[in-house]
Amino acid sequence: MASPGYGKRPAPDQCPRRRGDFAHLPKREAAVAAFIDRLPEGAAMDHKTLAKHIADYGQAAIRSALKALTNAGHLRRIKEQVVRDDGVRWVTRTYWSRTARSAAWWQEFCRSVRGVMLDAPDDAPGNATDDAPAATEPAAVEPAPQRTTAYRTLAALGRTDPRMTLSAADCERLEPLAATWLEYGASVKHLIHALTDGLPDAIHNPAGIAKRRLEDKMPPKPAREPETVLRSVMVCMFCDTTEEDEPLINGMCEACRSEDEDDIPATFRPGPRPADVAAHADAARIAAGLPPRSRA
Repeated sequence: MASPGYGKRPAPDQCPRRRGDFAHLPKREAAVAAFIDRLPEGAAMDHKTLAKHIADYGQAAIRSALKALTNAGHLRRIKEQVVRDDGVRWVTRTYWSRTARSAAWWQEFCRSVRGVMLDAPDDAPGNATDDAPAATEPAAVEPAPQRTTAYRTLAALGRTDPRMTLSAADCERLEPLAATWLEYGASVKHLIHALTDGLPDAIHNPAGIAKRRLEDKMPPKPAREPETVLRSVMVCMFCDTTEEDEPLINGMCEACRSEDEDDIPATFRPGPRPADVAAHADAARIAAGLPPRSRA
């Protein structure tokens, strides 16, 4: 989970999840979007964190993908001044919409949260009208979504108790229930114990047992601390520039919009491969008149 205020927040009135949700995006952006879409509310979704969990792409690639997703209308950052029991504070929240939204929709949504009492994840206000074009069914196969923690936990149950080994189809059917457990604050260890402790001697339908336990032992939905939003302002997706500092275009300031991938700091890029380091070292030794270092 991210620090309070910085994790994923769902935008309201999204279309149900379906195949082809991100068919309008390039392969890399579609894969990152599918991964973000399955993250629970509150999960960290900055480029550094995402790069740790999406093996195919480094931090620079993820940052570029987030830029494209912002430009396409799936992401926005909003800074909100909120009143809670412990006082008034500013929080910056990242809102995600599976359904692509126009810049005008996001502006209206940003304005609509002012003066609203927020006390549950589903209470976020917004305009129900989606003026973005409806997604058409893809002609090509959509990139396979990255496996979530919920799916991987279910797939690994057999390592704890071989009798609870689930098929891929079982894992996909039970994934939403397991994801809800994690969203409600259960740890992976807690989830595994709930599905494997106190099992009967004979198990003929592990998927059925898992489904029953996931439903019957579901932890309570955590109550969000009540808060009232006094003021809200759109913030650039990649820096602290607000719409009051300069006009934001599709959720980004001019500097971040014009940032080329070559301008991304080297610390955000993958490091050199060990073989490349060895080759450069050998070249330097040869240039200095020394033999290459032998490596067993």
